[in-house]
Amino acid sequence: MTAPALAEHPLPRTRTPILEARQLDSGYQRRQVLYDVSLTVGVGEVVAVLGHNGAGKTTLLKTLIGFIPLLGGSVWFDGKDRTGESYTAKVRAGMSYTSAEAPVFRDLTVRDNLELGGFTAPDGQERTGRMRQVFRLFPILEERQRQRAGTLSGGQQRMLSLGMAIMARPKLMLLDEPSLGLSPAIVQSILQQIRQFALEDGMSVLLVEQNVRAALRIADRAYFMRTGDIILEEDSGTALARGSWWDLF
Repeated sequence: MTAPALAEHPLPRTRTPILEARQLDSGYQRRQVLYDVSLTVGVGEVVAVLGHNGAGKTTLLKTLIGFIPLLGGSVWFDGKDRTGESYTAKVRAGMSYTSAEAPVFRDLTVRDNLELGGFTAPDGQERTGRMRQVFRLFPILEERQRQRAGTLSGGQQRMLSLGMAIMARPKLMLLDEPSLGLSPAIVQSILQQIRQFALEDGMSVLLVEQNVRAALRIADRAYFMRTGDIILEEDSGTALARGSWWDLF
């Protein structure tokens, strides 16, 4: 099923699932948004969810993490049925969610944001080690660790939001629009770092992204959504070869 997104890192054709969404229905109050959505993410796999604005991509992530209640279906994570569990329970189990709307706590310092991201660490030593990793990946955050997050540039705030997710040391990272408002160079850097986490640490990623080409370059597989339904699943190589995706949107 899967194909390598990067030629120098061949990927196995089968993976143990870390996430299984089975026939999800969900929405807001009386308005249903998702209809019978099923998908899987393997251990160490990067999976993109692509589609037009309003297709239900963000609703999907919020449903998986527990912000939006299910109307039907089930969510299995790390071999256990997590249907109906709270956001906090899912985070403790190893999921993280990075929102497109408000990725950081603007009135807190960079360091305070990172420490909040690492609240699940078993002790202070582990939390310190995770912070060193974040600073190694994003040196600008170490330089500005005493600065209020709201005064950072858009790209730096995105780095901080990723750093907060890394501090949680998730088994599965749910990312909503990490490229939003960023320059192409910063987008490429952030997405390549996401790919490295999957390759080196075995972390899994479910990525919602408007930049289709950039997402497919780092993803193993992609799901295309339209009006709350998944209309196609493809490996990234096949999807990239299309060259144009307007017919899917």
